[in-house]
This record gives sequence, structure tokens and C-alpha cells, in this order.
Amino acid sequence: MQELRKDPVTDRWVIVSTERGARPTDFESLPPRKAAQLCPFCYGFESTTPPEIYCVREAGSAPNTPGWYVRVVPNKFPALRIEGSLVREGVGMFDKMTGIGAHEVIIEHPDHQRRFWDFSVQDIERVLGAYLQRTNDLKRDIRLRHMLVFKNEGEQAGASVAHSHSQLIATPVVPKRVREKLDGVNRYLSYKERCVYCDEIREEQRFGERVVFENDSFISFCPFASRFPFEVTLLPKTHRPDFSAIDGTERTALAEALRVTMRKLNEALNGPQYNWIFLSAPTRLSGRESWEDFHWHVEIIPRLTKIAGFEWGTGFYINPTPPEQAASYLRGVAGCGSPGLD
Repeated sequence: MQELRKDPVTDRWVIVSTERGARPTDFESLPPRKAAQLCPFCYGFESTTPPEIYCVREAGSAPNTPGWYVRVVPNKFPALRIEGSLVREGVGMFDKMTGIGAHEVIIEHPDHQRRFWDFSVQDIERVLGAYLQRTNDLKRDIRLRHMLVFKNEGEQAGASVAHSHSQLIATPVVPKRVREKLDGVNRYLSYKERCVYCDEIREEQRFGERVVFENDSFISFCPFASRFPFEVTLLPKTHRPDFSAIDGTERTALAEALRVTMRKLNEALNGPQYNWIFLSAPTRLSGRESWEDFHWHVEIIPRLTKIAGFEWGTGFYINPTPPEQAASYLRGVAGCGSPGLD
């Protein structure tokens, strides 16, 4: 039997199979990573990328040389460019503006063969530190209104380079999907005078059946209206609109939560292709709009099914694995290792 479920933030409906849903073994896994062949992100090939913007490296090592742990470089083929002036204009009934923004690549580890779930907590803390440094630096640019950190792992997820990396794109407009979430948060707040995400945390803790992992500062769970099989949301327990406001203790806790959650997905699904998205409030909004009631979070989406005509035509998603079943699989995964293991 099928069931329709409604997302409490976006009001989007999802069709979920509540009978024997698709199991982890029903999905294809990420193909084995091949040996590096002139990979531009590899250790020793620093000259093949644009000059680094930010880097965590060994003391005494020179920029754009070996000796690094995490590097941030401009995307060689950027979607948007930082150089130039932001000019808005109308063309008849249509609107356009110059392609101003920023597009950066975070090269997460020197080892080509390591995937994110192989990283230590310290490795992940370095990556998160790069996200924070770059986000806070770009926020000073008054032309930019939103920062999105995201990761594509595998060809089906949009990755063109196999070496583990993530990206940051800053835009001069607030994306439509972010506005939809902001609108949903404000709608819920005006009706119930509470944050929808804080309520969601309390509900998931109360029921427990969709929780994947929890520590003192973060909780990961399979959302009630999951769009995709084994989709996971990771939420901070402290209400903040912006990821860039987290402190050092929270960064360590986030590194642990990401590591354990990703290891569980890896072991349950045998190395899935996936996307993740760090969703924060805009840095600027026009007029009297407010973003202070937003609650930043991470969405992790294994690429196990494909979006087809029905999804494009209706905005509905069909999820063959109930989130309760997916979370049960993930909780039951053995051999995730100690969260602090290097």
C-alpha cells in the first residue's frame, strides 16, 4: 500500500511505499575508485589548479605546493565569477543580471583514494573549518545574498572529478528553494509561535523510529516525508539561522555526526553515490524580509533512484523505502567504528 506524506516546511507531498520497501541490496553502489591519472586535485599536482584561496598545511610549506591537508581553489570553470559589477536590467518583460558570484572548490584530503566516510574526525573538522572560513569571508561582499556548500559524490550525483571534494557557490539572489523553506518556517512560526525544525527534533526524539544518530549537539534522521530512499537530515539542536555561527565545540560534534552518519550510509548501501547540501539562511534579504527564524541544517541524499516525468510534472516524489525502515537499517549497521578513530 502507498501513503502520501506532507513535508511540514515546504508543504510538498511525497508518495511513500509502506509495504515491503526497497532494501539496501536493491540499489546500485558507487563503482570502485580508479587510481589517479593526472588528477588535478591530487597531492603534487597543485600547479594544475588555480592558485589556492585558503589552505590548511604543514608549518613552513609554501602556498600551491605539497604539504597541505585541505585546499580551497577557485573553480576552473565557474558557474559565476567574483570579478565585475552587479548590473540588473530588464529586457522587455524579462529580467537579467550579470553573472556575479563566487564558485570555489574545497579539496578535502590529499589522498585520492579516500572517500569522506574514510576520514577521521580531525580530517572532517579541517574541511568544516574551510567551509566556515570561506563562507565568512564571502559574506563581507555586499553583492552576495546566499552561500551554498554542497558535495557531489559519484557521476550520477554530478561529480566530474573522482577525488573527494565539495563546492561553495555564492549567488547575488536568494535561490527559490531557500525562499520556499524560509516561507515555510515563517508560516509555521506565525501559526504556532515555534520553530518548525526545533519541533521536528523533539518529535523525532520522542518517536525514535526515524533517528539514525544523535550526540549532544546534533541529530540525524530520515525525514517523515523523505523524498528519496535513505535520505537523511542532520540538524543542530541549538537554534541558529546560519551554519557559519557554530563554535569549536559544535564543529567537533558536527564532524562526529557527519562521520558516523556517512559511515552508516556507506556500510548499509555499500558505498552509495550521493549529494549533500548545507542549507543556511541568506546573508542578505531585500526589504523587510527576515531570516532570523531559520534553522540551518544538512540534507544528505543518496542517489539510489532517478527523477522522471511524474516528478518533474507534479513536484511529487516517489520513495520506495519508508523512512522508518531506512532508519532501522542504518541504526542496525555494525562496524561503523569509533567516532574518534583516526
